[in-house]
Amino acid sequence: MRSLPTRRIAAVALTAAASVVALAGPAFAHVTVNPGAAAQGGYTAVDFRVPNESDTASTVKLEVNLPLDHPLASVRTLPLPGWTAAVEKAKLDKPIKVHGNDVTEAVSKITWTADAGTKIAPGQFQEFRVSLGPLPTDTDSLEFKTLQTYDNGDISRWIDESKDGQPEPAKPAPVLKLTKAAEGDGHGVTASPAATGGSSDHAAAAGDAKSSDSTARTLGVVGIVVGVIGTAVGVLGLRRKSGGSAS
Repeated sequence: MRSLPTRRIAAVALTAAASVVALAGPAFAHVTVNPGAAAQGGYTAVDFRVPNESDTASTVKLEVNLPLDHPLASVRTLPLPGWTAAVEKAKLDKPIKVHGNDVTEAVSKITWTADAGTKIAPGQFQEFRVSLGPLPTDTDSLEFKTLQTYDNGDISRWIDESKDGQPEPAKPAPVLKLTKAAEGDGHGVTASPAATGGSSDHAAAAGDAKSSDSTARTLGVVGIVVGVIGTAVGVLGLRRKSGGSAS
């Protein structure tokens, strides 16, 4: 009879540990832009990295909305076998100057649709590559609100804005950070870290920061789990010691 409370304590400890791990998991599975940083005024190529978060459904469509408050004159998709890319454009309220020419429209959305037999299955991810430019010089980031559609009809809306000093939202929109360019390339734009071999410090720093953040989260989760299990073991030891003294 004395073993019943002990079993309950152990069960509670294991349940708590499993809950912590389960709650921490989704934080590592956001849709992201990689690399996460590029130089203002330049051109760059980025990947929209899309993990499949569902255990029972597969991703079959991705819609990436481009910001029209900071329009991009040149947007090109890299062909991806098994996926069809459709590019939509919109008229700009105010034309922008690119290499001395007026640009009156810009890409507003890119939609990738899986061909028959193609999907991002549970436990998998896919990268959708795009070249962008020239990147604006009047903002330090670009936000790409994204919709991820599954074959069961569910839609993950990666549209929430991340704000400095506040907890990360559940479904943050992918963000490309823009850094100050050191010098121009002679054509009114600056080469981005992803486009040149000698200017990758910003992108590398962004990648290191992201890696450090993920590592910190992982260590934090592990610490909590170890603490829960350690507390349970301590309680079990005290109960056994108490029970032995009573006998």
